[in-house]
Amino acid sequence: MSKIRTLIVDDESLARTRLKRLIENEKDFDIVGEATNGLEALELITELKPDLVFLDVQMPELNGFEVLEQLETECLPVIIFVTAYDQYALKAFEVHAVDYLLKPFEDERFFSSLEHAKEQMKNTESTSFTQKLINLVSDSSKEPQKYLERIVVKSSGRIYFVKTKDIIRIKAAGKYLEILTAEKEHVIRQTMSDIESKLDPELFLRIHRSTIINIDQIQEIQHWYKNEYLFKLKNAEQFTSGGSYRKNLDKVLN
Repeated sequence: MSKIRTLIVDDESLARTRLKRLIENEKDFDIVGEATNGLEALELITELKPDLVFLDVQMPELNGFEVLEQLETECLPVIIFVTAYDQYALKAFEVHAVDYLLKPFEDERFFSSLEHAKEQMKNTESTSFTQKLINLVSDSSKEPQKYLERIVVKSSGRIYFVKTKDIIRIKAAGKYLEILTAEKEHVIRQTMSDIESKLDPELFLRIHRSTIINIDQIQEIQHWYKNEYLFKLKNAEQFTSGGSYRKNLDKVLN
């Protein structure tokens, strides 16, 4: 097995130094980078595609859970959360399917986490591993599902925070998505299915395999052909729904 490419994410310098020191003694792991906040983490995970990420929970810009929410589900690395706040230390993380380091942790506990990671790398279910972790956090909180309130967009060296309520529509363009607001059109690399799962279905409607619209931006709907409808938006754009998405339209047609 090739070395496990590992990313360290923590806003505390001493914490990063300790993690780095411990990992460097392990021949099966290769540290590919370090991040000091959530935005850096998002950028490096997307760019470097590490196998394993030691991810702090409480960080500037974006917390650990928000970082995961911004990533495409199919591209999630194995995650070991690290934090000093015990309110996040759910008993569910004690099972071998997920892992969680509560600061301050003993070296023995850390090496146990590494063993879990190595076991995970021996199979092809790393995405399942991390998705279970996210689901456990959601289930244990006993709160309604939380949808994205903002999307991080990087363009020409700048970072934009796009509030989802300001989105007029989203169009697929090859491997990219075109996200239109009243001020600007942003382009991100993500799949329609992935972003659809993160948007509030009470606010957004997928009418076609390549189109998601903000329900509040609908000006008029016309029956077009069989199960197809023409949607006219307040900004004068028009989109035809796909027949296979007819069931999605019930919330606006009934």
